[in-house]
Formats: sequence, C-alpha cells, structure tokens
Amino acid sequence: MNVEFFEGPLLIRTYRPDDIDSVYEAARESSPELSPWLGWCRPDLKREETASYILSREAAWQSGEEFGFGVFERTSGNFLGGVGLNQFNHLHRIGNLGYWVRTGFTGRGIASTAARRVAKFGFAELELERIEIVAAVANTASQRVAEKIGAMRECVQRKRLFINDQSQDAVVFSLIRGTNIV
Repeated sequence: MNVEFFEGPLLIRTYRPDDIDSVYEAARESSPELSPWLGWCRPDLKREETASYILSREAAWQSGEEFGFGVFERTSGNFLGGVGLNQFNHLHRIGNLGYWVRTGFTGRGIASTAARRVAKFGFAELELERIEIVAAVANTASQRVAEKIGAMRECVQRKRLFINDQSQDAVVFSLIRGTNIV
C-alpha cells in the first residue's frame, strides 16, 4: 500500500522498509522527551523492534487494524515523526488518532499539520464518524496539537492510559465528521 499526501513542506506517507534506520534514529534521539508518553519509545529501543514495526505496517493496513504514516520533510526527505489511526470501534465508526514529532523539530506545526491531514483521511477514506485523541493529563504538547486542529476537549478519564507500567488519567478530545477541522 502506498498512500502519500503533500501538505506544505511535509510529505506524509505510508512507511516503507527503507525507513527503518531513520525511524530508529529519530526514536532513539527523541526517547528522553517521548518515553513518558509513548511506552515503546524507550532509551533501550532496539533496531530490531523498529524493523519489526515498520515491516508489519502493510499487514496492519491490509487488515484494517492500523493506518500509520511517516512524516517527512518534503525537500530533504528527513524523517520527522509519525501519525496514524488505530484502536478502531468499527460498530460505531470510531478511531484513535496518535502522533509524535522527533526532538528538535517540535513547535513548528508538524504534528498539527500531519494530524489534521490524517484525520481528513479517516473521515473520507475510512468513513469514520468520530476520531478521538487521548493524551495523558501531563502531556500538554499533545493536548495543544488536538486544540490546534479543532478537536473538542470532552473530559478527563481516570486511568484511561497505561504507559510504562502505570495507569494514567487522560484528556479525551474528539473530532466529528462534518465539523470543521481547523
């Protein structure tokens, strides 16, 4: 499966096997900032784990389990982060939107641009009615991205996330089909 979107200076596309090293490098570099929120992004992350993930993306896509995209600089091809839809409730047409940006590239609108584009994909191509963004209460950066793209803050759910062997309260945001994504 090869899907790609051009959004300003970004290329948002499905992962390919030749992305393994750049994703691994970005995750290792970013682990101090991301590991509190993304349990997989640990300082001891192994290249083999990254390879396994990247190589499983086509099957995840084909099964409808997850639709993941890498985010790249359009001109240089540098890997900047990831964005995707997963955790589907097919009966109610709900999906979860997640995103991360490599250390050194945060604060530039990359996450909001990529999240906005993939949310549009979720509504148009996957026919979702609702897309949720769930962020740990202390993860203010992810919450700011949700707000930037027009997601509505709905509530705080107790023990909604399990990260690094700990339950955490989380803020739940939603995007609804037919409403404006900013």
